[in-house]
Formats: sequence, structure tokens, C-alpha cells
Amino acid sequence: MKDHQYMINNYKVLGEQSKREGGLERALEFYEKAYRYKEGKEDIELILDMALTYDELEEYQAAKDKYLEAVDLNPKDARGYYGVGTVYDNEERYEEAIKYYKKAIELDDTYDKAYFFLANAYDELENKEEAIKYYKKVIEINPGDFWANVNLGSIYEEINENELALEAMEMGCKIDPNNYKALFNMGVVLNKLGRKEEAVKYYTKSAEQNPDFPYIYLNLALIHKEKKEYKKSLEILTEGIKYNKDTAVLYYNRGCLFAGYFSEFEKALRDVIVATDLDSSLITYMKKDKELDGIRHLEAYKMMFTS
Repeated sequence: MKDHQYMINNYKVLGEQSKREGGLERALEFYEKAYRYKEGKEDIELILDMALTYDELEEYQAAKDKYLEAVDLNPKDARGYYGVGTVYDNEERYEEAIKYYKKAIELDDTYDKAYFFLANAYDELENKEEAIKYYKKVIEINPGDFWANVNLGSIYEEINENELALEAMEMGCKIDPNNYKALFNMGVVLNKLGRKEEAVKYYTKSAEQNPDFPYIYLNLALIHKEKKEYKKSLEILTEGIKYNKDTAVLYYNRGCLFAGYFSEFEKALRDVIVATDLDSSLITYMKKDKELDGIRHLEAYKMMFTS
């Protein structure tokens, strides 16, 4: 019988090279050529490479079939089960994903990626207790996992365990001091703890890293508004709109400032109209917002509720 291993290895190398160059479909062509041989159908590394490539191409059923093929070929290899879990995850079938992540962990109790996505699946299902448990396991295995620390901190913040949230977020910022999301989350937690000046510093650093994240400006503006620093709040919202022209909440909050604290009613009306054009659900909220009392007599405002 002819040994085709040389050809298989050559096709695998060409596939890997194509992937590095961004040619996923071309990579798959080489992998499929290798798979045509009997030895290729018994090569679990090749099958997993094919599955991952299908996954990256968002051909999820094909990816799942290949991962299951890897499971059949070697039921004791955790990677196939993990791969099936990720496909179910992409399909938002979290209960199914959890089963496969847990099977992967049974086979390899140091599989930090499986723990990570297991935690995320529980978080998506609003099971915060299990999500915390498994994010902690990821950190136990790999203390330098940035997203495990940040996601853990976010869950603690959601359930108002703010000191624990701060501890996790601080670790995230140590691992990557320039990540805008970690800096933003630090601002959120510090603000909740009443440490507003520190929160402002972190929000400002976050904006320096990513000016296109609108909620930085919203949260900063609200802090200054609470301190009755209305001009500063207005400046921040205006800066935010410069970078985030399609974010309704920035226009809405600036409109409230113009109407409620500067009596610039025409500017307020323009902002409110833009905000409701971007997000019509704000119209219901506007009816109860006392800061907009100054523009309720304007005809253009009235028309928003009759059109």
C-alpha cells in the first residue's frame, strides 16, 4: 500500500501557510486534499484544523460535523468536545454548549479555554454563581488571563459586589493597562464606590484609548452633572458626539442640559429630534423628563407625539 503521508504533510503545511496569510477558503482546499487520503481521515490534527477553519468561515454545521468526527476518532481527546461546545455557543444554544465544555473538562481538568467559555455560557444564561465559579477556575489555572479577570469583575459589578469587582478589575488593568474596556469598567466600579475623582481619571484614560466608545462620555458627563458642573458636562457630551454621531443617548442628554440648565431651547429641541430619530423608544421616556419642560410648548416638540 502506498504511503501518502508526505503528500498529507505537504498539504497541511500549505493549508497552515494560507491561513496565516488570511486565505481561509484556500486553506480549506489544501486540508480537503489531505483528507481525501485514508491516512488523512485518521489524522485528528488535520480534522481539527478543518473544523476550526469551517468555524472561522462561519460554516457552523460543517465545523460541528468535523469536531464530532474528531470525537469519534479519539473520544479521550478533549479538543473535539470543546470545539462542539464553541459551535453551540455561536448558535446561542448555551445549554448544549455547557454539556460539551463539561465533557472537555472531565477529560482535561486544566483546559482553561473550556472553563472560560463554560463561565461565559452560564453568564449568558444569567447563572451568575456558576459563571463566577468557572471564571475563578480559569484564573486559578492562568492568573494572567485578561478577559477572565475583566469578565469576573463585570459580573461582580452587576450583582453589586463592588469591592470584589474592583479587585478583579485592578488585576485586569495590571495585565493590560491600555485596554479601554478594562479602564472603563474601573471607572464604573469606582463611581459606584463613591470614588468619583478616580473614576474620572479612568474614564479619561479609556477615552484616550478608544474615543469611539460613547458610554465613556455619558458616564463622565453624568459625574460632572451631579457636581453641578453643567458646562463641563456639556463639553464632554459634545466631544462624545464628535466621535459617536449615531449614539442617541449622547444627543438626548445634551438636549436635557441645553433645556434644563442653559435655557437654549432651540438647541435642546434639535438634539432631542436627532436622538429620537436615532432611537424612537426615547419618545416615551421624554414625556416624563422634567428637564425638557422648557421645550414642551414648541410646536416641533408637540409634533413628535402626533406624527
